[in-house]
Amino acid sequence: MGRIGTIINRKGKQDAKKAKEFTKLGRYIMVAAREGGGDPTYNAALMSAIEKAKAANMPNDNIDRAIKKGAGESDGAIYTELTYEGYGPGGVAVLVECLTDNTNRTAADVRSYFVKGKGNLGVNGSVSFMFDRKGVLVVDKKDSISDEAIEESVIEAGAEDFSIEDDHYEIFTDISDFAEVRDALSAKGYTFSMAELRYLPQTMSKLSNEEDAKYMQKLIDLLEDNDDVQNVYHNWEE
Repeated sequence: MGRIGTIINRKGKQDAKKAKEFTKLGRYIMVAAREGGGDPTYNAALMSAIEKAKAANMPNDNIDRAIKKGAGESDGAIYTELTYEGYGPGGVAVLVECLTDNTNRTAADVRSYFVKGKGNLGVNGSVSFMFDRKGVLVVDKKDSISDEAIEESVIEAGAEDFSIEDDHYEIFTDISDFAEVRDALSAKGYTFSMAELRYLPQTMSKLSNEEDAKYMQKLIDLLEDNDDVQNVYHNWEE
């Protein structure tokens, strides 16, 4: 399985939670539009947010409303970006990215989730050094795409790494090259089921017993079910 295989698998399991997912994506778009303007042509972060929303089949009306709120064309809450770091059972490293309009509420929720998952919340910098920030592009396999053709396109676009998986291709870039590689591949007709900046673990951690695995999964589920939590990264080898 590829480096982000578990991310894709977990995303598939959450298809029934579209409303919650759209809420999170809406916040993501709003913040990107507020910080860089409402035109994705000149706002790479907004372009990535829109692509992520479209990959999740978020309706265009929802996307447009979120852009307008973020750009100040309609009233909207002010969201703060927060990152929490900590450990799950067995010392699994966990990074949690949040967008919230109530920092006290979010801090209390995240802290309680780590306790319930038999983990502990750490200080800034306690686990982030175990992850690399990379651009991630995923292209689903189709009969019209050959392994050789996409690999050649990826190399020409200047990507950092590339792998062929059972049902998709994984493309990794330096964060500074992400937009350029994405646009180059898009211009060649490739579409993405994932196109975003992510934290990728440098090494993976195995859990030695079922109880730790049960509590680790509980921690992930609690975090991902919270509207304020945008992304959960970890180095658990499931």
